[in-house]
Parts: sequence; structure tokens; C-alpha cells
Amino acid sequence: MRPHQHQRSTLRKLLFVCAGLTLLPGGLTFAVPMQNDPNGFEGIPWGAGFTETADFKLVDDGPRVKGYELVKGPPALGGAKVDAMRFVTLNGKFVRVTIRYHSPESHKQIVDYFQAKYGPLDRTPGQISKGGVQQFNWRGDDTLITLTYETAMDRGIIFFESRALALKLSEEMMAPEPDLGGATY
Repeated sequence: MRPHQHQRSTLRKLLFVCAGLTLLPGGLTFAVPMQNDPNGFEGIPWGAGFTETADFKLVDDGPRVKGYELVKGPPALGGAKVDAMRFVTLNGKFVRVTIRYHSPESHKQIVDYFQAKYGPLDRTPGQISKGGVQQFNWRGDDTLITLTYETAMDRGIIFFESRALALKLSEEMMAPEPDLGGATY
């Protein structure tokens, strides 16, 4: 594995672990109880079989974890323009959507949309609504939404994920990579 690929792999694993830690009982962050748990994303239920189709192209082809993007590009989220939207599977089962966006306007639109759709924010510990890094979480019976926005970098990332499958995904991402006998690709 090339050094830059190893760094990307390590950073990706760290990101998945951090996202997975929010799933632990009594975890590191607390969440607003979710109203109207979608049990999936935009009509695709968690755990559904997921493969490349005319609408979705394969963009990350791991042995067990795969990532897909919409062929037509990411749709707006609550009226806000987003930069990227990746659908992630574990062993062919739909487990997570990662959404990236930028701009204070998009951030405000998305937060307002989530509050209208999934429940208003409150002062629950773990909700950081001001400052350099803002983090909001909504926790439903089946779905966890984690939104983080860095004001200095003007970028946001959102994880929609299955509560039942996300921890398994994090564990898979932290599993040691197989020894390829010194082969590099």
C-alpha cells in the first residue's frame, strides 16, 4: 500500500470509529430524541440489499465495505445544495449515508430542515450549537443522524446511519488489513 493510501485508510478508519462511538450506550455524545425516524434514507431502508444500478455507481470497492454515489450527482437536502453524498454498505447491506456540504447558508438550511423533520434542538449535553465546531445529533429507534459543521473551514459532514449496523461497520473499518505478502498495488 502506498503511503498516501495508508494515510487515507487510517483517517477513514478513525472517522468511522468516531461516528460509531456515538452509538454506544451512554456514549460520548448525547442526542435529541428523533421524531419521525425514517428507518433508512430517502425511502431506502437500513439493511436493504444495495448494488450498482443505473442510478448508483460504485466509487469505493472494498472487500466488505462499498461506497456508491448517485450517477446524476447529489440532490439537494432540505433545499440546500450539497457537495457529495455517499451511500455505504457492509456485506451488501445498506448501513450509512455520508453527506458533505459547505457554506453557512447551506448549514442553516440543513439544520432548520432537520429540526422541522426530526425534532427541535434543545440544550441536551453534547449539542454544540455555537463556536468553531458545531455538532448536532438526533437519535431514533433505528436511525442516528450526526451533523458536524466547522465554521473556520466552512464545511459540514452529516452521517445518517443504521443504529443496528453502524457499530458493525465501525468494527469492520478498524479490523486489521490483510497481509498481502508485501505486495503493493
